This record gives sequence, structure tokens and C-alpha cells, in this order.
Amino acid sequence: MKSVVYALLLVAPALFAQNKTLRAGAAAVDITPTEFPMNMPGGFSANPATKAHDPFHARALVLDDGKTTVALVVVDVLGAGPDVLNEAKAIAAAKTGMAVDKMLISSTHTHSGPSVNTRSELAARYYKRFVEGIAESIIKAHGALRPATVGAAAHPLPDEVFNRRWYLKPGKMPLNPFGRMDKVKMNPGTDPNTLDRPAGPTDPDITIISVQDSKRKSLAVYANYSLHYVGGAPEGEMSADYFGEFARVMPSRVRGDENFVAMMSNGTSGDINNIPFGVTRPPREPFEQIRIVAQKAADTAWFAHRKIEKHRGDVTLGMLQREITLKYRRPSEQEVAEAKAVLAVKDKEAVEKLPRLAKNYAGSVVAAAERKEETVTVQLQAIRIGDLVVCGIPFETFVEIGLDLKKRSLFPQTMVVGLANGRHGYLPTPEQHKLGGYETWLGTNQVQEDTSVILTNNLLEMMAELKKNL
Repeated sequence: MKSVVYALLLVAPALFAQNKTLRAGAAAVDITPTEFPMNMPGGFSANPATKAHDPFHARALVLDDGKTTVALVVVDVLGAGPDVLNEAKAIAAAKTGMAVDKMLISSTHTHSGPSVNTRSELAARYYKRFVEGIAESIIKAHGALRPATVGAAAHPLPDEVFNRRWYLKPGKMPLNPFGRMDKVKMNPGTDPNTLDRPAGPTDPDITIISVQDSKRKSLAVYANYSLHYVGGAPEGEMSADYFGEFARVMPSRVRGDENFVAMMSNGTSGDINNIPFGVTRPPREPFEQIRIVAQKAADTAWFAHRKIEKHRGDVTLGMLQREITLKYRRPSEQEVAEAKAVLAVKDKEAVEKLPRLAKNYAGSVVAAAERKEETVTVQLQAIRIGDLVVCGIPFETFVEIGLDLKKRSLFPQTMVVGLANGRHGYLPTPEQHKLGGYETWLGTNQVQEDTSVILTNNLLEMMAELKKNL
């Protein structure tokens, strides 16, 4: 009898592993602003909106393998800080029992979205709607958990991503806001007589996580593309940009019903946008280019979906989170003196002779010098879903970083999500820092110049740990 019991104890773990069934749930919660006018913060000047052109959502996918429960959430907003997102996580955790460090919430980075602040009564009301909407999406997705299968694949869409940092021809580089000359310029225009060559690569792939129920019916698609917002929404109207339009179109590609949830996360797009430099694109009506990109992205996601040989329900989940402390950049005494001199200029003619955005960045330099904190702590996350790993980075991450992570990854498939769990400015590589340009300027970039190396090394270590633990 004892031998039989012993044999059962040996066999039981293997049987459990064989019978292990993934569960999944997905939900979309409308967080569209309903009170106007509201400022859209994607620029250096006031940009009020009087209505929303299309809806905004918080979209959540929850996966549970019986041991680990994780949530991947995409929210239509320029970029929410960790304090805001942690508030939403805490609400969801209290209702679901999930751990807050098992939730990845990323912003799409639409530039025609609402501000998430509490500086006015209207803004405070929207802040509440925003936080509660994110939490509700996780709670609903968790409540919808059912037996499911998952698969992942990638397919390229190279013709809608362009590196926006360019070397210019001799004599064509303007002064930067600090009165100096950079080696490269962001968004240099489309004149071929000015342009020399792009300063970096692109990542053409759209990577998807596809989730189906036990009857092979599509439940959700979580997609990722290394493309900034597209822009071109009607003037004075808010829009979720191509991220929202992709979510609207995608159900038709995979025959999803009213409960199907599609979401597009922002990848490593810190130096990537949708402008074909050196080429003159025909005029577009408002929202048209958003629609074009979203439809092509949905088509590409469909092609990726077709590549998935088998959706599996026996995948193991794993998720790690690390807190990384980084040093804030500090201006030199000379830089502070120069900035204060710029801010002291009041004469209208003298102001007009200053380099473009000189006043804005002079203010950023002084603010950086007066900042009391020496360091900032950011969250890094790595999620294993079978043979796929998802890396979450809380910056507008340069494409070179994502490509490097994919190349050096220990997993067959790798997805890198930007603006994940916070928004701490741009994240260039040390090599791109040497070239200067908008994304490297003090104020736009806030942390030490080797941050990308630190974060990449940590993510590779986290991947190794996820690989080892399974």
C-alpha cells in the first residue's frame, strides 16, 4: 500500500503539469473625456480640445496558469506617471487579489489625448475617471477568466516606420535651443536638398499575443509596434490615434465578437515616427493617415496571427519586477548661467532672435539644477508567456534598445513595451547621446546617459531568471 501511495505522489506532479490549463480574460472600459474644454498636453503650448473625435479606452488582458496571474493593460493617454498607475493597480488588487507587481500598464502615447493631472476641478474629475477606468478594466478581465489558449508571432510592416533623427547636409543644421550645434536633427522635414541620412534603424515588426477560448474563438489580441503616434486628428478634437483605430478594426480580421478585445501597445518608438522623410506624401484629410496606418497594422497583425501554428493552453507564466535607481542629470554651472541669461531676455525683438524653444529649455535647465532629488527609482518588468517574453520599460525608448533586446534575448520571441508603468522622458543610447538632438536635450531626457545600458543588462538578467525558474 505504501508503495502505491509513493508512486501516486511521484506521478501526481506530472499529471498536474499535463492537465494544467491556462485561463484568460479580457475587457475594455470606456474612459473617454466627457467634459470640455480640456487641454491636450502633447506639445509646448496650450492645445485645448472641445470634444473627442473617437473613444478612449483602458484595455486589459489577464492570464492565469493556476500559479501566477498577470495583467497586461494598454491605456489611451500620452503618458501616465507611476503614482497614477500605482493608484489604479492598488484598486484592482484589492478587488481581485492580484499582486500589484504582476500588472503591466502601458500608455499608448497619443498626442491628442487628455491631460492626467488635478490642477483644475474638471481635470480632477477626469483623473478619477481615468484611474477607476484602468482598475475596472483589470477587475472585469479578471472576472471573465475562462479556459484559454495562447500563441504569439510577428510580421513586418516596414513602410509605416521611419527614423526621425537625421544627419543633414553641410550648412543645413540649425542651432539647438542652447545655442549650440547638434550632429543630428529630429523631424528635419522632407526636402531632399537638406537631408543626408537617418541616424538610426527602425523595427518593422508587429508582434502579437493571440488568445482564444477552448472552442478556438478569439478572445483578445495584444499587439506591439515601434511607432510613435501618427497625428492628423481633426483640429481641437481628441483622438486615441492609430492605437484606438487598430482596436476598432482588428475584430473584423479575426472574427471577434462584441466581447473580443484588441489592443495596440507602443513599442520602442522614441526615435521613430510616421513621416517619410525625403518623400512628399499626398495631402490627407483629418484622421485619414491614422485610419491608413491602423488598417495596415490590423492587416499585419492578421498575417502574424496566421503564422501561429498552434495556440497552447499548457504554457507557464512568470513575471519579475525590479526597482532600478537612476541618477538625475545635472547641468553645469555654465549651463545654468546661460539658461538664466536666456530667461532674463524680455525685449520682443531679442526674444525672436533666440533659437527656437530657447526659453522652454532654459526653464528645464534651471528646474534640473534646482531639483532636490538626486535620484529616481523606476520599475522594470519581464513577463514570460511560454516561449514569449514581454519587457516593460517606463521610457520613450529608442528603437536600438528594443532591437538589441530582441537580438540578445534568451527567448524565441520577444516584445518590448515602452511607457510601461510610468513615463520618465526619452531613453536614448549612449551613442545617440553623443549626436545630440531633441531626445537627448536636458529636460527631454532626465536621467544619466548610460541608463539604457543599465536597464538592458537588468532585463537580460530577468530573462535568465525567468528561463531558469521554469
